[in-house]
Amino acid sequence: MPLGWKVVFDASDPHRQALFWAEALDYVVEDNSALIRRLLSAGAIEDDLCLEFQGRLFWRDAAAVRHPGDPVDPVSGAGLGRRLLFNRVPETKSGKNRLHLDVHAGPEAREATVARLQAHGATLVRHVKEQGGEWSVLADPEGNEFDVA
Repeated sequence: MPLGWKVVFDASDPHRQALFWAEALDYVVEDNSALIRRLLSAGAIEDDLCLEFQGRLFWRDAAAVRHPGDPVDPVSGAGLGRRLLFNRVPETKSGKNRLHLDVHAGPEAREATVARLQAHGATLVRHVKEQGGEWSVLADPEGNEFDVA
């Protein structure tokens, strides 16, 4: 049986990264607020483990996005399929990614997708055109490179 997976990013600001990637992929920011409220009410966690962001309770050091068509755990609010998780770390990104995502917009929508993502905080690194194809290399708000093809 195949294994489940998620891609995990280190982040300085996991909540803003989640917003960016939800926009980039047309994903949904996961909502763990019901679980967090239950745990706070039961005294199982301290207030300093969570924060309010855009009117919702989140884990202070983590946020995730999920594919809108995938199932969700009804207790935790976590996606059970394709998802990206952003964990707060103290250090900033210091080198080239060893792994990156390719966003497939298609040749007819690549330019518009690049412009849309730039409006949400991405930076155009370079445009590549070679015999094997054409794509744009961008960096997300924290400098993680990704391609739009």
